[in-house]
Amino acid sequence: MATRVLSTEEAKTAIRQIQSIVNGGFTDQITQLDTQGRVLSDPNVWDGPLAETFRNGTWPETKSALDNAKQQLEELRNQLDRISQDIFTAGGGA
Repeated sequence: MATRVLSTEEAKTAIRQIQSIVNGGFTDQITQLDTQGRVLSDPNVWDGPLAETFRNGTWPETKSALDNAKQQLEELRNQLDRISQDIFTAGGGA
């Protein structure tokens, strides 16, 4: 039985859109969020009960999620070239 290979213009457009989003600064924005979160975590910059809650709970949890998202985006970025190459090859060219 033959394996079906399909690559539509919609697939090509979708892969280019994903590449544009990831390469267009999304991971940079995550880095910027991390920088500002660290600033707010400094008790010399912001202190008090809400600041302490942020510093000890909110920010560590958020930073962990951001780090995970950034790692996954970097893995996706590494796969995008292979994915796009497969799509373009299946579709008969660029």
